[in-house]
Amino acid sequence: MTPEEFYIQYLKSLGKENEFSIGDFIVDKFGDSPEMADELLEPVLSGLKTATCSALWEWEHEGGSIPKPGLISVIVDGKDKPRCIIETVEVNLKKYNEVDAEFARDEGEGDLSLNYWREAHTRFFTRTLPAIGKEFADDMPLVCERFKVVWK
Repeated sequence: MTPEEFYIQYLKSLGKENEFSIGDFIVDKFGDSPEMADELLEPVLSGLKTATCSALWEWEHEGGSIPKPGLISVIVDGKDKPRCIIETVEVNLKKYNEVDAEFARDEGEGDLSLNYWREAHTRFFTRTLPAIGKEFADDMPLVCERFKVVWK
C-alpha cells in the first residue's frame, strides 16, 4: 500500500474519503537509515514515543518550513511501508542543552533518561550534521516536536 492509499484509508475511517488532497499530509520516517526507522517506529506504535527532534539547521538547509501543530504525517518503516499516521501537537525551538528529562522520556528511546538521550543524540548529530556543513554543538538549535498517533 502506498502512503497515499494509507492516508485515504485513514480518511475513510473518519467518513471523509471525499476530502482527500495530496497536500494534506507529508510522508516521513524516523532516523537516517532503514534500521533506525524500524527501531524508532516500534515505540511510536506502542505509544511510548510521543516526541522527536531534529536540528533546525537541517530544515534551513533543505529550505523547508518547520512542522506546525496540526501537521499530518504518514510514517513509513525502513522499507517505506506506511505504518501509522501522526499529528503534530506541539513544536518548540530549544537549544540542545535546554532539552529536559521530560522531553527525553517522551522521545521513548533507550532507558528514557536524559543521559541516554544526550549520548544517543550527540552520536546522531555528530554523524549526520557534517553532510550539511555543520558540526554538533551543545547550544545548537533543535526543533522539538510532540505528536500523537491518530491512526495505525
